[in-house]
Amino acid sequence: MKYLFGPVNSRRLGISLGIDLLPYKTCSLDCIYCECGATTHLTVERREYVKTEDVIRELDEYLSQKPELDYITFSGSGEPTLHSGIGKIISYLKSHYPDYRICVLTNSTLLNLKEVRDEIISADVIVPSLDAMTDVSLRKILRPHESVTVEKILSGISSLCREYCGKIIIEYFVIPGINDSEEEIDLLKKYMMTIEPVVVQLNYLSRPGAEKNVPRASFNQLKAISEKLLPVNVQIIDSSLDNCSDKEIDKAVLDKISTYSTTEDLSLTFGIRKSDMIKILKRLEESGLIECFDSERWRRKA
Repeated sequence: MKYLFGPVNSRRLGISLGIDLLPYKTCSLDCIYCECGATTHLTVERREYVKTEDVIRELDEYLSQKPELDYITFSGSGEPTLHSGIGKIISYLKSHYPDYRICVLTNSTLLNLKEVRDEIISADVIVPSLDAMTDVSLRKILRPHESVTVEKILSGISSLCREYCGKIIIEYFVIPGINDSEEEIDLLKKYMMTIEPVVVQLNYLSRPGAEKNVPRASFNQLKAISEKLLPVNVQIIDSSLDNCSDKEIDKAVLDKISTYSTTEDLSLTFGIRKSDMIKILKRLEESGLIECFDSERWRRKA
């Protein structure tokens, strides 16, 4: 496949089929943590980088087999909203394959453009990145195109939150020593309080980035940040269930339930398909450890 990749077992989205709409490493940012490597074409120009009809043709070939997927996700090696045909592709998927949920991962640099927000607004989930609250951190972590500023990113996310009715998850990629200072976290909290009830997911380096020696945040560091952000709804992306036994998985999920109480949030947090997470929760319920309320919300029994 030329434009599709996977499906991959995403930590956040379960079984996800990726769509890459750009030539390798065409992006508006050159992030130090990017697992795809350094950006070779730094740009904010929107155009049809690959033929829209070719992407749709490849989607038809793959989806005609009716694969079992949790999401079809626009992501890849660059910023997907740079492609001027993303709206057409989303509309095509919605009309021809309505059973599949659509997610757009975006670095938020073009969300200040109304045309971009209009094109992605029919997606089921949008995950905008917000990795810096000051221009100093922006330049250190994201190394953006010269036209990109924190003010534009915040304005774009705020506009999206006002206009969009689907699920928004703000991703904050923590780089210790740069964007985890008291100033940055305080600014993040104040901003997030203006766009509630959006979820914030704290992410961290799990694979080698574009630059060597990028520090990896520990779970304790992420937990401390999540506590500082309260009462904002914060999730910590967790890959701790890889290669675990059922008993270990049950314990990990049980430990999270006091904070992450919905089935969907738990499945996103652990990267487990929702149907599989339901099985885990039912197993814990039958053991008398948790109980269900409000249909899909869970709490630990005293």
